[in-house]
Amino acid sequence: MDKVRIGSIGLGRLGAQHAENIATKIPNAELVALCDMDTVKLKETAERLHVSKTFTDFDEMIACDDIDAVVIVSPSGLHTEQIEKALAKGKHVFSEKPLGTTVEQCIQAEKAVEKYSGKVFMLGFMRRFDDSYRYAKAKVDAGEIGNPILFRAYSQDPEKFIESSIAFAAHSGGAFLDMAVHDIDLARWFVKSEPESVYAIGGCYAHPEFGKYNDGDNVSCLMKFQNGAMGFLLAGRTAPHGYNIETEIIGTKGTLRIGSVPQKNLVEIMDSYGVRKECSENFLERFQQSYVEEMKEFVDCILKNRKPDVTVYDGRRVLEIANACKKSFETGELVKI
Repeated sequence: MDKVRIGSIGLGRLGAQHAENIATKIPNAELVALCDMDTVKLKETAERLHVSKTFTDFDEMIACDDIDAVVIVSPSGLHTEQIEKALAKGKHVFSEKPLGTTVEQCIQAEKAVEKYSGKVFMLGFMRRFDDSYRYAKAKVDAGEIGNPILFRAYSQDPEKFIESSIAFAAHSGGAFLDMAVHDIDLARWFVKSEPESVYAIGGCYAHPEFGKYNDGDNVSCLMKFQNGAMGFLLAGRTAPHGYNIETEIIGTKGTLRIGSVPQKNLVEIMDSYGVRKECSENFLERFQQSYVEEMKEFVDCILKNRKPDVTVYDGRRVLEIANACKKSFETGELVKI
């Protein structure tokens, strides 16, 4: 196999980005099919990316013999069923997070991956493929900061996009499930341990609309890991300055910080406001290359018949931890995992 022929479902913001990446930036991949319920967007995207096959029905797409792999960027509640169906049809599968919206769904996905173990399955935790996070991970693994004792992460969306966050709140599952899952995954990755207890607090400090969904516009969580390390997460939706992803790993011999200044690029602007740097606008801009690199990894795993480091079990574990954080936030109590 010289190229992996891919069919992709879902043309929302991230789905459209994945489709474009596959079609234009992954040398050993070919985007041969697209699937979406929006026929206008489907037609426009297929024409722009020169994709010959289009579908509004997922089952019809995976029935095609000239598709080797499927990329799933559909609504979260559909992921598990589509993962299972695609594997059963003999397709390799890349799925965006979450693996499922319930633990039961995650277990169902795990059984499907185990049943069709000859196929590659990969979950989209793209921050593991960011150059800065990879660089930091290599230093942690080499022991350069000693033993990690604290993982701290801020994930903040811009205030100017708050209306879309409010509109999505009824379906998001809450800030821990919607936003903090990437930080939870990174915490496990860097600390090399699992949380054993969590305590979450937060509130609706600027936008009471989130309250009717038992959610907040800013929430945080303190974690204790099985190896004794500490974790602190903040998920916020009201950053005035832009998209802010900041991570710190404190060890017994040193500290690493990633994105402590959430800059768009290396340009400094000197004008009547003083000296300043611009921030990234959203996740697609900040992690643009990460999405490319994770898809390259998926394709490379297929071509070389190896399994990715991000597994189906990471999906369930992150969901379980996020659920515990949500439970602690709602009850005000320490939750043991």
